[in-house]
Amino acid sequence: MILHDKEIRRLISEDRMVENWDPELLNPASLDLRLGGTLMVEVEHTSELQEQSIEHCTPENPYWLAPGEFLLAETQEIFNMPNDVCGVFCLKSSRAREGYEHSHAGFADPLWSGSKLTLELVNARRFHSLPLYPGLKIGQMVFVITAGIPSISYAEVGHYNNQPRVMPSWEGSL
Repeated sequence: MILHDKEIRRLISEDRMVENWDPELLNPASLDLRLGGTLMVEVEHTSELQEQSIEHCTPENPYWLAPGEFLLAETQEIFNMPNDVCGVFCLKSSRAREGYEHSHAGFADPLWSGSKLTLELVNARRFHSLPLYPGLKIGQMVFVITAGIPSISYAEVGHYNNQPRVMPSWEGSL
């Protein structure tokens, strides 16, 4: 069952399911998420993505995501998922219509906690760059209650708990 606004607000208030959230971004059945201040970008001399701050960027002076460019980004929000709730990240349709793409890897397991969501972003446009800056409404999290409490705990088997910043693959570089 997908959670509605009142239940999302209750879980945030009682269980701190989402930290650093803005109540203005609550939708009928999701929570809008904002882009954080750190990216991991590809550079020519190494296959490992390099961390880059965009804290100084604004809508008027953004970081420009070039056509075809891939990078990792983070949300401003930090998640502490309950043991019976998972979350699915969806790119905002307005961003998709502008040419942003996301790799559909933004799944939040029950008991994923203390972490910002890492986003895999690509500019699908052929000729024009797309702006990135902290606070950009990039997507939304849809929260789903599980049919019961899982027997496998992400708190024990997960690789991305307590990651308060954008994270590369835990499996290492290419």
